[in-house]
Amino acid sequence: MFKAIMRSLRPSQWYKNFIIFLALIFSHNLMNPMAWMDSITAFVIFCMLSGSLYLMNDIMDAEDDKKHPVKCKRPIASGELKKSHAFFIFIVLLSGSLYISSIVNYAFLLISVLYFVLLFAYNLKLKYIVLVDVLTISAGFVLRAIAGAVALTVSISPWLIICTFLLALFLAFGKRRHELVLLGDDAKNHRKILDEYTVPLLEQMTLIVTSALIVSYLLYTFFASTHYMMVTIPFLVYGLFRYLLLVHSQDFGGEPEMLFKDKGMLFSISIWAILVAVVLYFVPDGSTNLIYILNNVGI
Repeated sequence: MFKAIMRSLRPSQWYKNFIIFLALIFSHNLMNPMAWMDSITAFVIFCMLSGSLYLMNDIMDAEDDKKHPVKCKRPIASGELKKSHAFFIFIVLLSGSLYISSIVNYAFLLISVLYFVLLFAYNLKLKYIVLVDVLTISAGFVLRAIAGAVALTVSISPWLIICTFLLALFLAFGKRRHELVLLGDDAKNHRKILDEYTVPLLEQMTLIVTSALIVSYLLYTFFASTHYMMVTIPFLVYGLFRYLLLVHSQDFGGEPEMLFKDKGMLFSISIWAILVAVVLYFVPDGSTNLIYILNNVGI
């Protein structure tokens, strides 16, 4: 029964909650043990919330899942885990996560409640509304990022919100396109909302979101405390273009975790992360402006 419960909680999907740690990094708290404890607590809470949502989703979709060639193997749909047991675990996880959230601080509790309500509404209705489905998914990632900042009681950067939202939207459009291409005429039987999308439409919206994301990140680096953050731009751009290349040439994009299975993506993400850490933690705030240096050396 324990294995059935864990499979229903989808721990393989909890990596999405790592976005909570962005606030820890960008608020210069990476060397702060207490900040680490707060961020880890926030991460665990959102894993509990995610698990409870997956359980409730499987409870509500059990009858439909029984007719699906793959989803019929899920513990609740297959009968391996009883609905009554699953509902009890759902209540325990939800109440436990909200109680711990109230201990962190009340602002964090509010974000946790908003996240649960949003994703519950997504499972119930919003995932069947064209465009609203991908916007809701993106909003869920934004709430995770905000939760990371609220847990640390640090200011929430508007650039963190904008870039997180656009990146999540970029990946969501990639996933929808992958499903359409992979499933073809059978796509609407897999996910009803796919009948409302077309590949050309998704490609056009991806182009718009990609442009907006690059411009937003460029502006962030320009207005950052040090212009040295600009050195990270080529690796972000390469990563986005690499992803688009894989989406079109190898039907890449089914799940975001596939980002870590391509050497080119791993390279760009790793170098970007290293450069961000170096700029944030080894280049003092108020250091000489990069543009000022370039002007004075005649560039």
